Order: sequence, then structure tokens, then C-alpha cells
Amino acid sequence: MVSRKTSKYRGSRTHGCGSHKKRRGAGSRGGRGMTGAKAHRFVKFLKEKPGHIGKYGFKSKIRKKLKTINLCELQRLADKSGKKEIKLREHGYDKVLGKGNISKPLTVHADVFSAKAREKLEAAGGKIVETKASVKESSTEEPAPAEETKTE
Repeated sequence: MVSRKTSKYRGSRTHGCGSHKKRRGAGSRGGRGMTGAKAHRFVKFLKEKPGHIGKYGFKSKIRKKLKTINLCELQRLADKSGKKEIKLREHGYDKVLGKGNISKPLTVHADVFSAKAREKLEAAGGKIVETKASVKESSTEEPAPAEETKTE
């Protein structure tokens, strides 16, 4: 016959563990593990593990959204102003896109131009003036080669 401790507790409701609620699951301790770290154990959690909650470390770079204008809108803007030279910065635009057609030869000042917009503006006899060097161009620049010195 195998002797176990439970056999001596037969007939006892709690087997010597106090209230019957204490041994059932993790109820009397408010959950298991990290339960309640942001709720009923919040203050205790902040004291024991400072720095666990919050944002730390790497921060992603947020790119500036360019405000764009299409060629069809650019045509309307030119007709409205009556000018052949348009500075888009003054109108709040950064980039020219190639949707639509353009009939007049215009000189357009903008930070960035799409490939189609360049094609269509040049085909209409217009000029493109980039006011700011684009990121793509500045990153592909190669440093000037160093001059070689002869030693005799």
C-alpha cells in the first residue's frame, strides 16, 4: 500500500490549506506572472521594474510629405495668373507630377519633378528649374578623386 499525505486529509474540505479559495487557480494572488502590470498592480510594477513601460531606444525618422501638383492643375494655375514663370514654393507646392497635358511653354521652379513631368514640360518647350537639390541626387554624388603625388 502506497502512503500519501492526501489520505490523511480525507474528509477535510481544504486538506490543510486554509480557505478553499486559496488553492484554486491564481485567484487570490490577482493572476499569474505579469498580470495586472498596467491595472491593479501598476504602482508595485513601477517600483519593482522602472523603465519597463514606455518608449526607449530607436526612433524612426519621419519623412516630410511633399505637397504635389499635377501638370493639368499647373496649366490652370498659369492661365489664372497669366505668367510664363511659376514659382511653386510661393503657391505651397514642392513636387510636380506628370498627370495631364500642358500646352504652353512654362518655366517652372520646384524642388522635385517626376520623370513624366520633365518629359511633358520639355516637349511643350518649357524649362525646369530645381530650387533644391533632391535627396536622390545628393546621395549618389561621388567624392572628387584625390590628386596623385609623384615621389622621386
